[in-house]
Amino acid sequence: MILIKVKIGKSFKMDIKTPDYHEIEEFQNRSKKLKEIRDLGIDPYPHKYMPTHNAKEIHNLYDEKDVARFDDAAAGETPLVKFAGRLVLFRAMGKNAFAQLQDESGKIQVMFNRELSKVDSYDVEKSKDKQSHIKFIEKKLDLGDILGVEGNLFHTQKGELTIFVKKVTVLSKSLLPLPDKHSGLADLGVKYRKRWLDLLTDPKVIDTFILRSKIIKMIREYLDDADFLEVETPVLQNVYGGAQAKPFKTHINALHQDMYLRISLEIPLKKLLVGGFNRVYEISKVFRNEGIDKTHNPEFSLLEAYAAYWDYNDLMEFTENLFETIALKLFNTTKIEYGKHTIDVKAPWKRFSMKKAIKEYGKIDVEKLSDADLHKKLLETSVDREKLKNATRGNLIALLFEETVEDKLIQPHHITDHPIETTPLCKLHRDPKEKADKIVERFESFIAGHEFLNAYSELNDPEIQRELLVNQAKKLLSGDEEAHPLDEEFIEAICQGMPPAAGFGIGIDRLIMLFTNTSSIRDVIFFPIMKPEE
Repeated sequence: MILIKVKIGKSFKMDIKTPDYHEIEEFQNRSKKLKEIRDLGIDPYPHKYMPTHNAKEIHNLYDEKDVARFDDAAAGETPLVKFAGRLVLFRAMGKNAFAQLQDESGKIQVMFNRELSKVDSYDVEKSKDKQSHIKFIEKKLDLGDILGVEGNLFHTQKGELTIFVKKVTVLSKSLLPLPDKHSGLADLGVKYRKRWLDLLTDPKVIDTFILRSKIIKMIREYLDDADFLEVETPVLQNVYGGAQAKPFKTHINALHQDMYLRISLEIPLKKLLVGGFNRVYEISKVFRNEGIDKTHNPEFSLLEAYAAYWDYNDLMEFTENLFETIALKLFNTTKIEYGKHTIDVKAPWKRFSMKKAIKEYGKIDVEKLSDADLHKKLLETSVDREKLKNATRGNLIALLFEETVEDKLIQPHHITDHPIETTPLCKLHRDPKEKADKIVERFESFIAGHEFLNAYSELNDPEIQRELLVNQAKKLLSGDEEAHPLDEEFIEAICQGMPPAAGFGIGIDRLIMLFTNTSSIRDVIFFPIMKPEE
């Protein structure tokens, strides 16, 4: 490690560390080649190059066609293509050299010929040792370089579609080698922190992220077709809310004001309902200053949608049809493989109230148990003992569900009718008995033992809303970091009159995990949160 002392102005000094890779022999060799290329008057990083096809298009168009043989391509009598990609394989064979170039869509074989392949802007006479064009390719280029090639297609004797290169253009000289193509990236830290290397070495990773993009597009189409309007709301908020989570805090210098990164999309979207929009949705990043594991990342993508004049029953049908629609478009079936399970997302899904689910899967009838009995049952589980302190009956029921039921919900389930303690933003149940027991019209959807969706009939009574948020604010002041602060502006908006409505939220990353059969959220986020490299 080399330290460079830099003096800035009169007083400030800074040490700049030279990165370790500068000491790698391969980096030094490639840097030397880069200088030699520049000395020959070749720009190794040109501004633009326009391919006519990608690898997949070339294969689709010409794999099964008879595009003639070597001599026809040499004479320029076969289809001409212009292609750009990364050099991932190279082998010299006498007067020809065969290579593979890779782009986003796949790989294609190319062939450089001693007589006919020319390097753009290369003048043999300027070379100190008068190297031929083929020698320039062999000596100055490395695996990892990005090249543009122009030439004619032909099939080799083995039948492999190949570009007979007439002109090669250096588009980007790489100074660091690619990871070993056989062993790939064994270090998960490198895989996630340096995702570009993961993408270069494993085509399945590219497929996963292409599928992610397609799924998000399908979600938008589904909502757009149902007359939902996509909107954008602020990431920075004066008061956070919409979920029980600890926020990230920041500061706006211009206003001398502390702000929070949003933990949810809910509050501003509900304000838009008040403003007169009937159906709105947003797909965006939210931030929760919490733990990291296989299904949690502090920064994640969330879909939230709200529909005026609906209730949670409408949402159960709407959301399960969304999952079914995605599966049919992707796989032409509602059955998908996830881990060791075959999941069928075909609507309708099973529906259980939280209490009935505990009775069905946990074999516990909470209606027959006192608060003390519930507490005792939870002591038999692995629940965090801190959560049991001062827990109300509703809290105890919710914890018992988490401990005894969630991991048993393999096929899709809607778990309905939760205790009011689980959310301060939900409407009390319309059934008089459930309402008396302080049950709210909320449901969560579970697949393969994980929650994928949260939804409820929205609370639009400003008096009840204020009472519940005041209680949350008291919890926050008493040390509950996941409680809601009091948002008077939100209550004021509801006082203006919010129509009856229903809303839901889906963790996009978990949904992608399901449809890509992925076990870790880090595998479906390009750059997940990681510890900095030491």
